[in-house]
Amino acid sequence: MRASWQSWAGGTLERVGPYWLQWAWTLLFCMALAVPFTVLGFLAFARESDSAWRNGSGWIYWYGRNLVVCLTIGALIHATFDLLGKLFGGQATVRRWRPWQRTLFFSGVPLACVVVGWPLGLTLAGANLRQWIQGAWGTNIIAGSLLISLLLTFFFHHYFASRSRQIEAEKRATEAQLRLLQGQIEPHFLFNTLAGVLSLIDHEPAKAKQMLHDFTEVLRSSLSAMRSDSSPLAHELELAESYLRLLGARMEDRLRWQVDADDAARAVRVPPLLLQPLVENAIHHGLEPQLQGGTVSVSARVVAAELVLEVRDDGRGPDAPPRPGVRQGHGMALANIRGRLLARYGSAASLQVRPAHPGTLAVVRLPATPHTSCVGTTEPST
Repeated sequence: MRASWQSWAGGTLERVGPYWLQWAWTLLFCMALAVPFTVLGFLAFARESDSAWRNGSGWIYWYGRNLVVCLTIGALIHATFDLLGKLFGGQATVRRWRPWQRTLFFSGVPLACVVVGWPLGLTLAGANLRQWIQGAWGTNIIAGSLLISLLLTFFFHHYFASRSRQIEAEKRATEAQLRLLQGQIEPHFLFNTLAGVLSLIDHEPAKAKQMLHDFTEVLRSSLSAMRSDSSPLAHELELAESYLRLLGARMEDRLRWQVDADDAARAVRVPPLLLQPLVENAIHHGLEPQLQGGTVSVSARVVAAELVLEVRDDGRGPDAPPRPGVRQGHGMALANIRGRLLARYGSAASLQVRPAHPGTLAVVRLPATPHTSCVGTTEPST
């Protein structure tokens, strides 16, 4: 409930919680806003009449008419933000705007809806707008409407200018957090790989050379990815396969893998080093403890403008009892991925890890933002 309210009142296009709840917040806000307008109406038109102030049915009548006007304006603002949010690409696009563009957008939409919604709401409430304007109070009504519009403009301008500055600060904080989280990603396989190379140098130098070559490629790609804000999933798949070949040299026939991703998924830009930690976890916690090893399967699909990335293994599974004398992981890699997804996409992305019977299934869901061109392709490997 709190997250839904904050998303509604936060001056953003991001919607959290059920769609009907967002409209419920709009309804409650309009019901509250109709109260001061009703009081202002009595102050303007019933100052010299004590009986009007004590007339409960009169309060109900005028509150109902003000509520219709507020609901008309509120519904227009809500629907316009939803429509323009979809047309512009949502909150992720708005965050890339300049501060003055965000202020103009979030101030201009409510003001335009007030201008359109006020006469429309009066008409829906049963008022004869022409008689109101041409009547004895017409000048006061027009002047009051202009004053209210100016006050609303002033309020929205300052509120959304403040929100724009806050969004800009959050954007900088998010970028810093992403850099910090990316810097925490360490190749846990570093020492094991070097130890494997050393053990092969004397007996199988050709294999050691190939293993060292694969390790160099993985390390170069990892360091290059950490310097970028995002990379096409195609690049992440290539990096994952280089890592799998590297581990395959050490585990030999105990490690098998397959990669299956359609062209739309390969073009989606994702946070760097998103896939490798999941593959590494599948091998380290699922397959290596088994004598027979197993298979790692990576699949990626775009479904309804959402990238669904799955990493599955047929190893021990998350419910397997801990192995005696073996240090258990602390879930740092998973927590790191979740933190990076939250910082970049908010509630629009998620990581779920669950038993696959046999093995483990990790599922990443995030908005599908395509790259301008697909970078490279890789065929399924075994």
